[in-house]
Amino acid sequence: MTAHPGHTEWCGRDHRCNLGEHRSEEIVVDLPGHGRAVLVRVRTAAGREHAEVRVRVALALGEVAARRQLVGLLGDVRQAVARAALASRPRPGRAA
Repeated sequence: MTAHPGHTEWCGRDHRCNLGEHRSEEIVVDLPGHGRAVLVRVRTAAGREHAEVRVRVALALGEVAARRQLVGLLGDVRQAVARAALASRPRPGRAA
């Protein structure tokens, strides 16, 4: 395999690295019959790092219950994104 400059320790170092991005292997949480989450760490060509998260959740058969699940899921995702964003902010009096 040809070495690519700038690979990170976590980089998958294969077809996942394209267009200057570096991508980790997928981290999968699978709850058969209920849901699945896939997380990938990404470093863009500009050097910015991100987490990509895909979530698949089995919805209830009834429309009202499914919508209730979706509202709860969106709230949980919003909270997770906000918590991750706040964790990256430097705290006063602490090194970044």
